[in-house]
Amino acid sequence: MAITAKDVQALRQATGVGMMDAKRALEASDGDFEAATQWLRVQGLASAAKRADREAGEGAVAAVRDGDAAAIVELRCETDFVAKSDAFVALVDEMAARVAADGEGALDDFRERLEQMLTTLKENISVGRVVRLVAGPGEVIDTYLHQQAGRGVNAVAVVVDGATPELVHELAVHIAFARPQYVTRDEVPATEVDAERATVEEISRHEGKPEAALPKIIEGRLNAWFKDRVLVEQPYVRDDKQTVSQFLQGATVRTFAQVVVGS
Repeated sequence: MAITAKDVQALRQATGVGMMDAKRALEASDGDFEAATQWLRVQGLASAAKRADREAGEGAVAAVRDGDAAAIVELRCETDFVAKSDAFVALVDEMAARVAADGEGALDDFRERLEQMLTTLKENISVGRVVRLVAGPGEVIDTYLHQQAGRGVNAVAVVVDGATPELVHELAVHIAFARPQYVTRDEVPATEVDAERATVEEISRHEGKPEAALPKIIEGRLNAWFKDRVLVEQPYVRDDKQTVSQFLQGATVRTFAQVVVGS
C-alpha cells in the first residue's frame, strides 16, 4: 500500500511523533493507521498514542432535568457562527426539554422547524446524539452543562442510588471534565482489556524489563489504564487524593451519559 504525505501527517498529529517515525510506523504496518499507532506504542515512540480529536462538526448540546427524567440532545451544524446563534441554542434547549418530559418521540414535532432553519441558514443541520435517563425509586438524577460562547458543548446526565442531590450534581461536574467511559471495571469489554494487556506486555518486554517483574509491571500499567476509563476508580477532580468511589461514600452510580460537541 502506498504511503502518502497526508497519511504521515495524520499519524504525526494523532501521536505526536516525528515525520520519519510516522513514516516508519506506516511502512511497518502496511499503511494501516491503527496498526501503526500500536507499533509506535510498542516502540516507545508514542507513550500515550493518543489520537488527535477529529473534528466531527460544529453544534450545540443541551441537558435538561424534568422530575425523575433527564435528557441530552445534540444539534449539529457546519459552522461555529450558527452553533452560537440565539435561535440555534434556543432550539436545542427546547428539544432537550421536550425529550426529558415526553421521550425521544417528541423530536418528531421539530421536523418542520429544522427544515425552516436549513432553508434560512443554508447549512446542513441535523439532530445528533439523543439520550434520556430515568431515575427509579430512591435514586437521584441530575445534569451538568458546560458552556462556551453561550452554547452548551459538554453535557452530562447521571443517576445515583443513595446519594444527596448535591453529591449527584458534583459527580456530574466530575464526569464532564474527567470523561470516563464506564461506571465500573466490570463494564469494560473483555476484548478491550485483553488487547490492552497484550499491548502493555509487549511494551514492557520491548523495554527490557526483567521477566520476573513483568506480571507486577503489567498489572500496574493495566490499573492505570482502568483509572483513565472507569468512573469509580478515577481521582475525584476536586480532590485527587480520593477516588470517586471514596467521594460517593457508599452511594451507587446506576448509569450516566455524556455528549461532547465535536467528539
